[in-house]
Amino acid sequence: MDRAKAEARRHHGRHLIDLSLGCTDQPPPPQVTAAMARKLGQRPSAAYCLHAATRPLRVSVAAWIRRRFGVAADPDTQVLLLVGSQEGTAHFPLAVLEPGDHALLLDPGYPSHLGGLQLASARIQRLPLGPEDGWRPPFASLGHGERESLRLMVFGFPHNPTATVGEQDWLDEAMAMARRHDILIAHDNPYVDLALDGEAPCLLRSPGWRERGIEFFSFSKSWCMGGFRIAFAVGAAPLIQALKQVKGWIDFNQSLAIQAGAMVALDEWEDWPARLRSLYRRRRDHMAQALEAAGWPMAPRPMALYLWDRLPRAAGAMDSLSFCLRLVRDTGVALTPGGGFGAAGQRHVRMALVAEEPRLTEAAERLGVWLKTL
Repeated sequence: MDRAKAEARRHHGRHLIDLSLGCTDQPPPPQVTAAMARKLGQRPSAAYCLHAATRPLRVSVAAWIRRRFGVAADPDTQVLLLVGSQEGTAHFPLAVLEPGDHALLLDPGYPSHLGGLQLASARIQRLPLGPEDGWRPPFASLGHGERESLRLMVFGFPHNPTATVGEQDWLDEAMAMARRHDILIAHDNPYVDLALDGEAPCLLRSPGWRERGIEFFSFSKSWCMGGFRIAFAVGAAPLIQALKQVKGWIDFNQSLAIQAGAMVALDEWEDWPARLRSLYRRRRDHMAQALEAAGWPMAPRPMALYLWDRLPRAAGAMDSLSFCLRLVRDTGVALTPGGGFGAAGQRHVRMALVAEEPRLTEAAERLGVWLKTL
């Protein structure tokens, strides 16, 4: 898709409408970037940042966790800063698995979950999801032997790519299984503040997380700081320590200037995600109407940022990759093929609502014209 988008950009120029990447078009709160700017000229911000220097932000994280979820977390033993939550999900398996250990993934699921397990040479078991069950993980379908063999489960709700918010009892079910069968749970939760309908689940609300759970949070989605690559993990102290050790071999922490902005986001702009939810709700409803008018009805999803649905009938026998490649080539509209998230996503497509409404309307109109030519 990257090559296809590059070719389409050369052909369509500024008329390329890229709805394939879940990177918001919105800026962070201005006070966040102002805090970074004030700190940027100070010498410590240009130096390597060791773990001890991250304590002020870890304290802010622990305070936010208490306010947001009503849960106490020790900033010294249960909180760790990350260079994006993707770093956490990719490196965590290296911290806790031996080569050949069994690990469970959802299908469809976010690609870095798979990548992290591959880096750790894990034996991967996929748990297929489907629209007929509302994309709920069928943990009960796992046999006793399968459960006994598992060492780690990696998943996340609200769920990318299906834009399913999920339920707290789904996580509670997974944790209950983990406690019975000595399994670790890594829960990826960058969209926790972007549920448009219902309340996002949180592993920290499931009994047992202090013994066998770790949860990853991000500033990228809730505060529009994706390019600054800052996130954090909260979890059982032994798991945080294991991931911290791997991080010590691979990277340092983010600049103190970026951490200063992150603290302002948590401490002063806790309501920023509510503004984003209002924006994404309008875009979701607007795009659903525009697509229906274009001849491709796509059901609104309960999570912000994405639409996710089956390929239109006009796609015929095309798989999701062929559909998206041909679409961007012919129209300059880029979507994400569902097959890139796993076999269960093969006949689906994801659309990121990362453009203003007039551009979304234009994308829907181009799609409608193009579908009539298939």
